[in-house]
Amino acid sequence: MKKAAFTLFISATLILAPVSLAYAQKQATISRIGVLLLGAPPNANLDAFIQGLRELGYIEGRNILIEYRFAEGKADRLPELAMELVRLKVDAIFTAGTPAIFALKRATNSIPIVFFSTTDPIGTGVVASLAHPGGNITDISALASDLWPKRLELLKEIFPKLSRVAMLWNKGNAGMALEAKATQDVAGPLGVSLQDWGVKDPSELDTVFALMTKDRPDGFLALMDPVLNSYQKRILDFLAQNRLPAIFQDKTWVEAGGLISYGANYAEAHRRAAALMDKVLKGTKPADLPVEQPTRFELVINLITAKQIGVTIPPNVLARANKVIR
Repeated sequence: MKKAAFTLFISATLILAPVSLAYAQKQATISRIGVLLLGAPPNANLDAFIQGLRELGYIEGRNILIEYRFAEGKADRLPELAMELVRLKVDAIFTAGTPAIFALKRATNSIPIVFFSTTDPIGTGVVASLAHPGGNITDISALASDLWPKRLELLKEIFPKLSRVAMLWNKGNAGMALEAKATQDVAGPLGVSLQDWGVKDPSELDTVFALMTKDRPDGFLALMDPVLNSYQKRILDFLAQNRLPAIFQDKTWVEAGGLISYGANYAEAHRRAAALMDKVLKGTKPADLPVEQPTRFELVINLITAKQIGVTIPPNVLARANKVIR
């Protein structure tokens, strides 16, 4: 009887062992990542990042767990939220925007970080070089500091008589400061007087808009970051009421009623960020992953808005547009 029982035990062990091993392997392949963002949901770019992960086989709740932390536009919350993710010992962290990446840089020098930036990561001191980021960080850069002068040139091409342009940006964002400086440098040679309306807090928007109504510009540059993005409707309503032609960096603003946008495809860039995250989760060190830059830029024009504010877009510019909203 003892021999029979022992034989049964061995047989059961041999049968269950592969099942147990498979279960253990399945558990071991579950990755846990953090997401830290200055803004708040819903976030179309974050959705694109998550979709990119899905396309690579990562299904939330099945083989990947995601810890979300949103500062809801309050930059002073970022350091504590960054530390929360570090204390959770996540495998890697995704973030976007200069304030959030600096909060994470101060919080950890070991957990891999993948981020999306709209400005120059070298100029802000985030990475050592594009080819060799160094440390625990790599990113997708949208080259915004190079593109804002181009956007001002484009606005001047479309509206040759344009002489005074208002520039709205967030003074609390170091990346935005670089963009504002690059834009200021090109304004003079273009014959444009740039009205600098940098704000330290979104609560200043009403005051800024009141002053702009009295000292009316000819055009509007919107240097948006996650903080100002959350005031999209307020900004677009002001532009519509005052019939101001404006240019943005992200086509989602034009789809929401803005006039023109020129820049990288942000959704595509965030899917590329997901591909970088995949490499990191599979063991590649961020320092060995060069900073990726966009290769395709889109010009999007909203002709419905153009008609509403009473402006005409030249045919040669329309011909170059990647998308025209009619």
